Amino acid sequence: MVDKEIQLFSPYYRSEECLDEIRECLESGWTGLGYKTITFEKNWCTYTGLSYAHFISSATAGLHLAVKLLKEKHNWQSGDEIITTPLTFVSTNHSILYEHLQPIFADVDEYLCLDPDSVRQKISKKTKAVMFVGLGGNSGQLIEVADICREYGLSLILDAAHMAGTKLFDRHIGSEADVSVFSFHSVKNLPTADGGMICFKDKELDKLVREWTWLGITKDTYQRTSSDSLYKWRYDVENVGFKYHGNSVMAALGIVALRYLESDNDYRKQIAAWYDELIDSSVERVRIAPNCDSSRHLYQILSDKRDELLIALNRQRIYPGVHYTDNTQYRMYAYAKNSCPRATLSCERLLSLPIHLKLTYEDVKRISLAINEFQSHNNIVEVPYRTGLNTNGQTRQQIEA
Repeated sequence: MVDKEIQLFSPYYRSEECLDEIRECLESGWTGLGYKTITFEKNWCTYTGLSYAHFISSATAGLHLAVKLLKEKHNWQSGDEIITTPLTFVSTNHSILYEHLQPIFADVDEYLCLDPDSVRQKISKKTKAVMFVGLGGNSGQLIEVADICREYGLSLILDAAHMAGTKLFDRHIGSEADVSVFSFHSVKNLPTADGGMICFKDKELDKLVREWTWLGITKDTYQRTSSDSLYKWRYDVENVGFKYHGNSVMAALGIVALRYLESDNDYRKQIAAWYDELIDSSVERVRIAPNCDSSRHLYQILSDKRDELLIALNRQRIYPGVHYTDNTQYRMYAYAKNSCPRATLSCERLLSLPIHLKLTYEDVKRISLAINEFQSHNNIVEVPYRTGLNTNGQTRQQIEA
């Protein structure tokens, strides 16, 4: 018998409940902005405790608007700088470039999130904000970075694409930042086909972002339709906005998924616990920060023979992933190449193991045994990884040599 394929991610939907919600959209004739999007936004605020939330077409769109509106509010100039991480999906840093600002890369810590010491070192007169990424659902040292932002009067943008359901000190993540952006892509913990939520702290920015996501129009179609005013059709266009808003079909999927987010994340934590138990203790894991109840979007290990391990798992029809390539290795960001040695070293060693709701204990056992077998046959003894550098600035390979 051929073993089944085990993929890194596999979207999971409660099909009948989703179809019931979507059917309401179809029968009402309202599939666009409004109706279900409003319900989803209210439900998200209730769940997270955040004051404002606007459903958008993608987290990338949300990150762009987070940067744009903060730039306009604070009168940032082209060429001003935002400190960011190199260990992320490229949309994080593209969103900075969209607004003609400069990404300045700080290094990562043992949680693979921004290292506060590196952030502090990268602050200049041009620094206006910090972009913090909660990689895999991990909060890292977010509180320390938030403290630095307050100290220097910097805005804090939280790329929370992996953090739906993450809690820090028993409170849902997001309130620490000026704006938080969540992803509801099909492989995320709260899956729609695609979409996201942008959550500003500032009420006025929440109002403005709703106009910016609808081409700068001051009154969306749903508002005009539901109004009793004689002139409900009339609106103004104040800005050259974007078509970034979400729609009711995607929101319908999100409404269903939100009902189960807590239990789904509990199952992800169970998968992580199985990995913790079954994978040999000599295999190095990425640790979760203290006081962080992670969404467990990712379960990551590190190996000095990562590529060989990846091939060995593929041969057994197990397909892990890599999150992420150090962005400074890309041509777009080559000006900062090798400026963040811990991130560079990490990306050469990182492997994200399959983690999704369709995995069984037997699947996790099979993956773990394959890793243990590779570890044993290759006689790998991992050196505990903390920061990737010692106090003399040597790399891990130099230390071992």
